[in-house]
Amino acid sequence: MKYLYIWLLIPIFCIPLVQAKIIYDEARDRGIPVKISYPINEQDCTIESKCAVAFLSAGYGVAHTQYSFLEEQLRELGYMVVSVAHELPQDPPLSVTGNLYETRRENWVRGAKTLAFLKSQLQSRYSNYAFNELLLIGHSNGGDISSWLGNEKEPYIKSIITLDHRRVPLPRNTDINIFSIRTSDFAADEGVLPANTVQSDICVVQIPDARHNDLSDHGPRWLQDKIKQLVHGYLVGQSCAMLNKA
Repeated sequence: MKYLYIWLLIPIFCIPLVQAKIIYDEARDRGIPVKISYPINEQDCTIESKCAVAFLSAGYGVAHTQYSFLEEQLRELGYMVVSVAHELPQDPPLSVTGNLYETRRENWVRGAKTLAFLKSQLQSRYSNYAFNELLLIGHSNGGDISSWLGNEKEPYIKSIITLDHRRVPLPRNTDINIFSIRTSDFAADEGVLPANTVQSDICVVQIPDARHNDLSDHGPRWLQDKIKQLVHGYLVGQSCAMLNKA
């Protein structure tokens, strides 16, 4: 009887720290795959003391489950991490010709609508989390989507971190805190980054010898560790000058 009692307690007290879900957007007839990772100290999240939330948008062609190194860093910092798959089989492929800012607009608009929808849906389900102070973080095209939503000046966005996004200009003249981590093999399009990063409120840090396609779990361990170091430093309030010296 003793062992039966212990077994019965397991479903009650063993709350999963990671959940894979598909959240259905009825208005767009769209099932959105997400992976929700909870803070390490989830028990500290209460209605009176809400925990932070990060929406993590994957790069094009990279699975939304392939940023576990970054998820773990954010969880240690007290964040719920919602990793989002933006591209579905029925979506048109990302354009590779013409004026990419124009031909890829549809993708970014759709992605921004997805993030806004998820914010609305999850906020009602997770009352212990601060969905009105969101961190948007995205790699490559996921960073373009995050920047697109940031340019819509939604009041619930507190911070944006991009990992080598290249097409959509970072928001200017807003109350959003902005940090962009850059690699060394590709340049961003003109106007994406501020012309003078020293005087700008936007912090930009380039990682020497880093490659655009390596900013996920597929990349080398040294690069993952460097990104984690920079993200940690930024979120705990280190200055841009300190981050550039890290």
